[in-house]
Amino acid sequence: MARVLIVDDETNIRTMIRITLEQQGHTVLTAADGNEGLDKFGDGTDVDLVLLDQRMPGLEGITVLKQMLYQQPVARIIMITAFGTVDLAVEAMKAGATDFLRKPFTTDTLRGAVATALASRPAGGGQGSGRITFGVTTINGYRIESQLNAGVNMGGSMGYAFTVLSPSADAGSKSCTVVLPDFVAELVKAHTDIEELPGGPRFWQALCEEVLANYLYQNAEVPPDGLLNVEDFTAGMRRWVDSVVVG
Repeated sequence: MARVLIVDDETNIRTMIRITLEQQGHTVLTAADGNEGLDKFGDGTDVDLVLLDQRMPGLEGITVLKQMLYQQPVARIIMITAFGTVDLAVEAMKAGATDFLRKPFTTDTLRGAVATALASRPAGGGQGSGRITFGVTTINGYRIESQLNAGVNMGGSMGYAFTVLSPSADAGSKSCTVVLPDFVAELVKAHTDIEELPGGPRFWQALCEEVLANYLYQNAEVPPDGLLNVEDFTAGMRRWVDSVVVG
């Protein structure tokens, strides 16, 4: 069993997480703010996993995350928050977070995310790969795996297939196809004023990966029937495109 540190300013959240994880046999430490969390984390060698709230008085979670990874680059850290959009998840993942849980979450989602994080290889302090990709290892406990050469022409749309591994051992993995209509692709090109986007087909696959990750962030479940249709060029998609094209 693991030694888990919970850093959250809400007493009821700390209590719920502590009881849930102790029932599984984990040893749990708690901290009510970022400074106390850093004190209990120390150099990180005695902590197997951290569950870290983003919005707290004093030090915000992202700041604490970076400090912990400075002390222990291979630390496993799950960010949790009731605020923000998937953009915050992207920032946390780029900083080196192992996963990102969106409040409110169920005890099943919590247990699954913890089990997935403990079973994963440490990230080593951020993505830093430079690949055109959403770059998320897991989100709400779900792991997204791209399928190579997965683009399929669907007549007026392109479909990109992904494998989504569930945080529940019983659920296993599911295939999901994200359908990108041609009119949305044209809106992307008009927004960037670029006809051939960097990375070619991989750009469009990575954009659909971001759409799927956003769905998992908002809903904590795989799309029904394994199909997700992109219906518009949303503000979140525009921010992702700008981050890739502009850098």
